[in-house]
Amino acid sequence: MNKKSFSPLSLSALLLSIALSSGCSTMTDKQAVESESTEATIMHDYPTRDRVEYVFNCIAKHGGNLFDYVSRYNCGCKIDKIAEQLTFEEYEAATTFSMLRSTPGENGAVFRDPQQSKDLRKRLKAAEESAENRCFV
Repeated sequence: MNKKSFSPLSLSALLLSIALSSGCSTMTDKQAVESESTEATIMHDYPTRDRVEYVFNCIAKHGGNLFDYVSRYNCGCKIDKIAEQLTFEEYEAATTFSMLRSTPGENGAVFRDPQQSKDLRKRLKAAEESAENRCFV
């Protein structure tokens, strides 16, 4: 019976090549998943300033105070759900149209009358209602 023996050097080289090849494929898969999730996050990411402003306004609307955890949590949930439905650009345009549509006369017509304004305000209202139902018990 003739046994072939591996030298420690060739065994180490074999193990190293297996570890490197499996590690590289795993890193590539992991990096691809991170890249995809980063793209999805960026696509509907709202600036922190706007999220905080929304939460403060929401807390005030619901009669809570800043120290009420339930109001803060629910309002934070609400802006997150809105962000899932509207890009920041759509949200920003819709809130601008909503705030300025009450401007009287000809000046307000620019914000009130265009179809884009009506559509975005309608989508924002639907997103807010949906978020309200999902976040507030």
